[in-house]
Amino acid sequence: MSTLSPPPVNRRRFLALLGLSAVTVGCGTAVGGGPSAGGGTRKLRYQGWTGQVTPAELAQDLGYLEDVELEWVGNTISGPQDIQSAATGQTDFGGAFNGAVVKLAAGGAPIKAVISYYGSDEQAYSGYYVRADSPIRSARDLIGKKVGMNTLGAHSEAMLDIYLRRGGLSAADADKVEALVVPPVNTEQTLRQKQIDVAVLSGVLRDKALATGGLRQLFTDHRLLGSFSAGTYVMTERFLRQNPGTVRTFVTGVGRALDWSRDTPREEVVARMTRIVRKRRRNEDLAALRYWKSYGVAEPGGRITGEELGLWVDWLAERGDIERDRVRLGALYTNDFNASATASPATATAPATATASGR
Repeated sequence: MSTLSPPPVNRRRFLALLGLSAVTVGCGTAVGGGPSAGGGTRKLRYQGWTGQVTPAELAQDLGYLEDVELEWVGNTISGPQDIQSAATGQTDFGGAFNGAVVKLAAGGAPIKAVISYYGSDEQAYSGYYVRADSPIRSARDLIGKKVGMNTLGAHSEAMLDIYLRRGGLSAADADKVEALVVPPVNTEQTLRQKQIDVAVLSGVLRDKALATGGLRQLFTDHRLLGSFSAGTYVMTERFLRQNPGTVRTFVTGVGRALDWSRDTPREEVVARMTRIVRKRRRNEDLAALRYWKSYGVAEPGGRITGEELGLWVDWLAERGDIERDRVRLGALYTNDFNASATASPATATAPATATASGR
C-alpha cells in the first residue's frame, strides 16, 4: 500500500517558497486595525470543492465572518493538495485529513490546525462496499484485491490500513492490498464492472449506489472509530502571528456555522446550501446537495481535541512514516482563536437578517 501523503517537505525549499509568497501575494500581509479591530487581512484565499458547500462558505453566507471576505481561487483535488497550497502561501487556509496534517507538520512545514471541519458520525461516514455476490467478508479476504478511493494518502487509505491491521494482517500482507485512485463519480460503476473489488463511497454517491442495490457493506470509518472529527483547517504560523483578528473572526465564524448546521433542520440547511451554489454561478451539479446530512464534526464549535491528532501521530510513527520526536502534539493545533466553542447556544444561531435570498 502507498504511504500516507503528502511527502515530506524539504524545509529549506519550503521556507524559500513561503518567503516568496509573502512578497508576491498581498493577501497574507496584516492590515493595521484589521477585521473586528483585532488586526489582519480582510480577505482569505481558499480552494473549494465542486458541488459542495464547505463550512467556511456556509459561515460567510450566514454572515458569521463579519468583515472578512473569502476569495475563491479554484477547486482542490484533495485534502493533501489543499494544505500544501496553504503551507506554501498559495492560499491562506486549507483543510485535510488529520493524518495528512500531522505528516506535513512532521516534514517541517510550520502549520497549525485551527478548527475541525469534517468528521464521521452515524449520518456522515465513508463506507467500504463490495458487490453483493463477492466472496470478500473479512480483512484477510482483501489480500491481492483492489480498493478504489478518491485519493491516496488521505482519509480513505488510512481507514483501510486500520481495518487491515485490526483484521490481523501483517505489514507484508497489507502491502498486497492495492489502493487505487478512482474518480468518485466513477467508483460505483468501476466496482459493478469488476475493475475493482472494493469501493469507498460516501454522501450522495453512497446513497444512490445503495438505492440501486447489489452492493454489500464491508465496513465503515464510523464502525472503526465511532464518531470523530477527522479533518482540520490549517494556517501557517506566520499567518496566525500577522493576522490574529482575521483568524479569530474566521475560526469563530466557522465554528458557529458548524453548530448552526447541527442545530438547524436538515431541510433548511440543504435549502441554504443550494442557494449558495446557485449564487456562485460555477455551473455545478446541485444533485448531491439533496443528500447532505451532516458535516460529522464531533465537538461543539469545531473545537479540536488532542486525541484526534494524537491518534495519527501514533499511527504514522508505528508505520515509520514520521519520526515521533519530530512532532509535539501541543504544537500541532490551537483552540485559542475559537470563541464559538465556548459561546452560549443563543449566540450560535443564524443572524436575524438572514433571508431566503441568502443574507
